[in-house]
Amino acid sequence: MRIYDLIGKVELFVARISMTLMVVLIFVASVARFIGKPINWAVDMTTFLFAWACFLSADVAWRTDRLMSVDVFLTKLPEKTRKYIRLLNYFIITIFLVYLVYFGLLLSYTTRARTFQGIPGFSYTWVTLSVPIGALLMLMTTLLKIKREFGK
Repeated sequence: MRIYDLIGKVELFVARISMTLMVVLIFVASVARFIGKPINWAVDMTTFLFAWACFLSADVAWRTDRLMSVDVFLTKLPEKTRKYIRLLNYFIITIFLVYLVYFGLLLSYTTRARTFQGIPGFSYTWVTLSVPIGALLMLMTTLLKIKREFGK
């Protein structure tokens, strides 16, 4: 669990930095464009930062149970039934995340030759890698949630 906690701290840090850099870069690029000195690579870099911030933040939210959920009906059910429904949800989520890891890796491989217009030599694979890596992190979180559910 120590490694998982360390991964979570690093993940949160990188997500925060990515989001902050993205906001700062968008602001600086808009000011630069206003004064007639556009930053050509700003849109490409914010795309990169946005993709990573989204997938890392999704796992941070999943890890801390802060994703949106509607449990109006579940609260009326017995605890044992709720547990089975949670396990079913975790199973469906696991299947979807395995799918994302597999096809995200394929996507990353197929985009290896594509580069950004504004950043020559910077492969688009660095953006698409956010999909399988983010999904793998969420898969790890899901499997730990399943393990905890069986430990109850």
